[in-house]
Amino acid sequence: MLLLNIDHVPGKNVEAMGIVKGSVVYSKNFGKDFMAAVKTLVGGEIVDYTRMLNEARGMATKRMADEAEEMGADAVLNVRYATSSVMQGAAECIAYGTAVRFL
Repeated sequence: MLLLNIDHVPGKNVEAMGIVKGSVVYSKNFGKDFMAAVKTLVGGEIVDYTRMLNEARGMATKRMADEAEEMGADAVLNVRYATSSVMQGAAECIAYGTAVRFL
């Protein structure tokens, strides 16, 4: 499955099949949240949250690609990501784009 964040594939004609998406709500445990809160006092990257969002992005991307494959798509164009905080220590990540078939 080809995933691109551009609106065309150079040298290819495509048929748009529709919007596909994948989402996940991901959280860390209390201990990780506590350590992250402590880290905010001294500053710097909160590595556990970075990992959490990377894992969530990967899961959302896979779900989006799986949906596109089920439709018979060859690629997903204009891939975009959005995240939002659902509650303290939990975030939603959504991946979305346009499923296309090569002509």
